[in-house]
Amino acid sequence: MLPSRLRLAVPMLACALLLGLAQPASAATEPPIGTALEGYPYPYPVKLFALTREGKPLRMAYMDVAPTGKANGETVLLFHGRNFPSSYWGPVIETLTGAGYRVIAPDQIGFGKSAKPDFDLHFADLARNTAKLLDSLDIGKVKVVAHSMGGMMSMRFTRDYPDKVDRVLMVGPIGLEDYGLFVPPIPIETLIANEAKVTPESYREALKTRYRLTLPDKDLDPFVWARTGMRDSAEYPRWLRSFAASAQMVLREPVVYEMPLVDKPVLIVMGENDHVAPGKPAAPKPLQEKMGHNADNAKKIAAEMPDARAVIIDGVGHLPFLEAPERFNALMLDFLQD
Repeated sequence: MLPSRLRLAVPMLACALLLGLAQPASAATEPPIGTALEGYPYPYPVKLFALTREGKPLRMAYMDVAPTGKANGETVLLFHGRNFPSSYWGPVIETLTGAGYRVIAPDQIGFGKSAKPDFDLHFADLARNTAKLLDSLDIGKVKVVAHSMGGMMSMRFTRDYPDKVDRVLMVGPIGLEDYGLFVPPIPIETLIANEAKVTPESYREALKTRYRLTLPDKDLDPFVWARTGMRDSAEYPRWLRSFAASAQMVLREPVVYEMPLVDKPVLIVMGENDHVAPGKPAAPKPLQEKMGHNADNAKKIAAEMPDARAVIIDGVGHLPFLEAPERFNALMLDFLQD
């Protein structure tokens, strides 16, 4: 059952759309949204944290959700993926708050409801922003749960702010290989042009094939809407440049070489069918075959880390916490409570 504040925060149809509990209308028929996802519902109230970079004011969106079960005094920090707004954490937040955790779920600068700057993005800057957010909330130490690109973020954040991190769960992380060894440099203009070609139909197909998601179409609609619903916005060119900058960040800032230096407890949960490899289409054909062996990479890198293990969930793709929620929730709570 959904928590009462979720029922009050957004209309029932929007809740169903976000959490996959009912059949929504086709994402192609959803109303237009802004490039800061104005008009796109989140499962909990969204707050804004003021930041400045290069003399420009920025706003970092985040959800701060109190425990609904008996409070344990601990906080979980969620790092989202590149192609997913933090709204998709709704079911995970419900599980964590029910177990007594306070949950902080930010949209990193360049993503979701946060600002879309026109300058380069760097993991170190995003980590610094997150540390400032936690300081503003008087949160000293967190347990981290991170998905996809968020896995790379979690390693940067842990390396830069080790005193703030107790342990890290990475689910479907990218960055377990150095994509620069396979993918030649891609001009940002090329990345922008490629992103501009994305349609609701092509993105839905990518979720099924590239991300190997086993979710029904009705549960893909929120992701399609969030990715393509702002195409008519006057700010869409800015969004495209910011999104392309995030792709360059992933390609040029590998974290895999630093992962063996992370001495916190780490759990990597990977879907068996998850073969996501950013930049793969731009790599030479012979090298493409060497990319995206994520389950094998997860086991290999875990063996090289001081206190890490990898768990592979059979039959699912890039979103195990939505594709196999019972299995994932059990793994997550067991690891966080260890």
